[in-house]
Amino acid sequence: MDKKQKKMMIGAIAVVAIIVVAAVAVLWMGGDGEDESEPIQFGYVLWEGEIAATNVMTLVLEEAGFEVDMVNVDAGIMYESLASGDLDISVSAWLPATQANYWEVYGDNIDDVGVNLEGCAIGLVVPQYLEDVNSIYDLANYSSEFQDRIVGIDPGAGMMTNTQDAIDQYDLGFDLLASSSAGMLAELTAAYEDDEFIVVTLWSPHWAFAEWDLKYLADPLGVFGEEEFVHSLAREGFQQDNPEAYAILERFNWTQDDIQSIMADIAGGMDEVDAAQKWIDANRDKVDQWLGL
Repeated sequence: MDKKQKKMMIGAIAVVAIIVVAAVAVLWMGGDGEDESEPIQFGYVLWEGEIAATNVMTLVLEEAGFEVDMVNVDAGIMYESLASGDLDISVSAWLPATQANYWEVYGDNIDDVGVNLEGCAIGLVVPQYLEDVNSIYDLANYSSEFQDRIVGIDPGAGMMTNTQDAIDQYDLGFDLLASSSAGMLAELTAAYEDDEFIVVTLWSPHWAFAEWDLKYLADPLGVFGEEEFVHSLAREGFQQDNPEAYAILERFNWTQDDIQSIMADIAGGMDEVDAAQKWIDANRDKVDQWLGL
């Protein structure tokens, strides 16, 4: 073999070696040579406040460079999917009472990142013009006027479990009408316009309390609990897999005024993404703190 042939052989061997090293590197990274990062699967429930919060945090995470998929699910599926790892994060966990039944089942396999909103409440709500109806006990005195029913939201919501417990413990004999947040509000709007009797499941913060004169019914038996907190959750291992995104989620905390301003804009007809971006633009210092800037 002459020198020219030897050089050609050495060159070929070098090329093969480079290809092998590259292939091993790709296998070691666990991918096909493309970006191995997957979009963050961000679960949320269709409550007005959680729509607002999830849109804001999606935009914040995208600003930090992450790709995010918002995934609308019922509350039970949200907890199950976080526990199984099918969802990465959520800022829609109402505890300790509202979603207690789901936390008891799945909580051991979910990372409770922390509280993002304080001073929340759930319960049964009627218009203020029903002056003689002030306690859940009072509902039984006007069962025919209320058509023996409580207008609820989606059947998977933890609040619906609380409400059924209230029906049982207060011996009301009412039916619980499963609907949706939008459906419940449509019924409330129609009844309020005609000064009719209606009782609904509702929560604070919610723009409905600014729109109409409403009141919570007293709950002497404590079925609906006391103060509620909204928690941020993550699947186990998310902190190790994505520490920067986890740190942003960990720093996320805001006020009733913050969330209600977005809810009001959305209720007024503004696109939910536009409403979230409007709030971010007006609260740059707070968002920068979440981003760790």
